[in-house]
Amino acid sequence: MNQPKNALPEADAPLLHRRDARGVHVLTLNTPARFNVLGESMLGALESSLEHVRTDNAARVVVLGAIGKAFCAGHDLKEMKAHTDLDYFQSLFARCSRFMLAIQQLPVPVIARVQGLATAAGCQLVAQCDLAVAVDTARFGVNGIDAGLFCATPSVPLVRNMAPKLAMEMLVTGEFITAAEAKVRGMVNRVVEPSQLDAEVERLVGAILSKPREALAMGKQLFHQQREMGVAGAYQLASQTMAYNMVHPVAQEGVQAFIDKREPQWPT
Repeated sequence: MNQPKNALPEADAPLLHRRDARGVHVLTLNTPARFNVLGESMLGALESSLEHVRTDNAARVVVLGAIGKAFCAGHDLKEMKAHTDLDYFQSLFARCSRFMLAIQQLPVPVIARVQGLATAAGCQLVAQCDLAVAVDTARFGVNGIDAGLFCATPSVPLVRNMAPKLAMEMLVTGEFITAAEAKVRGMVNRVVEPSQLDAEVERLVGAILSKPREALAMGKQLFHQQREMGVAGAYQLASQTMAYNMVHPVAQEGVQAFIDKREPQWPT
């Protein structure tokens, strides 16, 4: 995979970013000694990488993973404790929220590759991704309440991943759930043994790569937009999306291939 332009040298980078010839961008949180916290430098690196993906017209998938025992332990509390002014915290959480929304707004699917603990904003990060694959030893929690800080921003994607009472229980108790329970609740798609993590992520990547990029981009945008709408508005938007999709060359080729009983040849 090629390193993006202007990327920091690996030894100094809080985030590693690779892109392979297929258009698969792999982002790896790279501060394991600090449990890959979302400090200001990490947020900056993530923002830069997502912008790089957004402007890559050949991008197909993003895999977001981490190195070390933790996937991500949330915000950097030590960094936060050095500040006491409201303006700083309003700016910090607004910035983090923009980053989370940027994941949703990318035209390609984002897969969380969860190899370890995901807590607070780290749990939020998993919930915000379109798909997630976790090792069976991973644990998930929104335990800011243990430090007197209700995980308000993590609650946004959490309650969109699971039933409200299950999300609220996690938020008010700070208790962790296993990867198996996270799958039952809808926060992760697949749970595997650690030795199978990369293979399972690759299976998802391969399935996505076999589908046309344009249709996936239209579908992802529609999926997230309609979820926030009433039923009538959602159907109107979905109908419009399907109409535009149907006249696009990818659908024309796909339908003709189905009629001809052959494999589609997607336009490149």
